[in-house]
Amino acid sequence: MKFEWPLILLLAASFIYGIYVYPSLPDQVPSHWNIQGEVDGWSTPFWGAFGMPLLNLGMYIMFFLIPRIDPKKEKYAKFRGAYNAFRYALHLLLAGLFVVIMMAARGMEPDVDRLVPMGVAILFIIIGNYMGKIQKNYFFGIRTPWTLDNEEVWRKTHRMAGPLWVGGGLVSLIGAVFGGKTASVVFFSALAIMVVVPTVYSYFAFQRLKNQ
Repeated sequence: MKFEWPLILLLAASFIYGIYVYPSLPDQVPSHWNIQGEVDGWSTPFWGAFGMPLLNLGMYIMFFLIPRIDPKKEKYAKFRGAYNAFRYALHLLLAGLFVVIMMAARGMEPDVDRLVPMGVAILFIIIGNYMGKIQKNYFFGIRTPWTLDNEEVWRKTHRMAGPLWVGGGLVSLIGAVFGGKTASVVFFSALAIMVVVPTVYSYFAFQRLKNQ
């Protein structure tokens, strides 16, 4: 439970900040930006102040419960450090996005087209750094039919994907510096490679083992 307290305090701080800023928010709060960093979606003051904290709370509950309901729950003890690092990074990212939204709502002009890709890119790097330590489970990691069917395929796929995700995160981080369309193209191109390559790799790794 010692590990949970910093996250609980972060969530509480988000709700307290939402309560603090709620009375001063305009009738329309920015909620979505296009690839040029221009606002193209709006929400009410209530959802502006509490939508992101509620999302963060939902993510906390979900990832808190996953190791307790997964049929392979015993595996989580073997990569608890990696799992907890991901949780910290995710909640910090969502809290950071909340701050960015509140800055925009209060008349500031944060570089959303740079800050958001940067935050997600850092999350990718953190996940990639721990990818090789993730043990086979049903909720977390690269879950393809072939990784879930074979322990060795799971291990090989995650060891291969780790450096790929770190590299994809670094490329996305560099692309984010340029902002706008460039950041979006680089980000989504890197994301596609990070998803497709491990999926295809897991299939061929499974076939190789099957044919041995």
